[in-house]
Amino acid sequence: MESSAPLIPEQRHQKLLQLLRQEGVLSTRSLTAYLGVSHMTVRRDIASLEASGQVVSVPGGVRIAKSSGQVPPQERQQRAVLELPRKRAIAALAAEAVKDGMVIYLDAGTTCQSVVPFLAGHRDLTVVTNDFYVVVSLFEHPEIEVIHTGGVVDKPSASSSGRLAANTLSSINLDIFFMSTGAWGLSRGVSAPSLDKVELKRAAMEVASSCTLLADSTKYGTFSKYQVTTIEQLDTIISDSELPADTQRRIEELGVEMRAAAL
Repeated sequence: MESSAPLIPEQRHQKLLQLLRQEGVLSTRSLTAYLGVSHMTVRRDIASLEASGQVVSVPGGVRIAKSSGQVPPQERQQRAVLELPRKRAIAALAAEAVKDGMVIYLDAGTTCQSVVPFLAGHRDLTVVTNDFYVVVSLFEHPEIEVIHTGGVVDKPSASSSGRLAANTLSSINLDIFFMSTGAWGLSRGVSAPSLDKVELKRAAMEVASSCTLLADSTKYGTFSKYQVTTIEQLDTIISDSELPADTQRRIEELGVEMRAAAL
């Protein structure tokens, strides 16, 4: 049988991070076996990921840099091209829940923005959002009513948040809140790097009939500074098929609907 092609460095880095999110910490010897590469290659991969703040070396191995919560900040345009197949697959599943006449909230982020193309053709649909890119994307769909929350503008994420945005949501009844996050897990729930973001997400949860988290598997097992909600307070989680089966089962045991988009 012909052996599979060796992974390029970026693919190895993604695989290494996925393994660490599942295990927390792994020995260098284990990683050489998992990845099928030399000890020196693993050490170079660890050094690269450590330089970007995503992992921390420990004696004999490496652990996920959970204290940072997420990868270093990037401009919105850079994040938009990362993990596109995952985002589109998750977005397509999310859009299946949207019906004519609904009022939905699309949280800030490139995954929620990916839902927009799948909303075409709906009648009497209203989209509420704090994301400026989502608003611009919806210009192509004049049949959809758009409400922006306003609030304090965060330029790197091209979104707004805080008390002013939360006050806007207090006057709106939402059918579905599609929540985004850069960090989530069973033990620490959904988290965010600032209290302004937490306040807006919680305000959306308060006025929504249901809350669906859109979060791919690469973000699982990390946490940020402030907790938004525990996993059991969500109604649905839509991730991708690379989220471990055991994790999916444990989420369902909490009474949360778990959907995994095929890649």
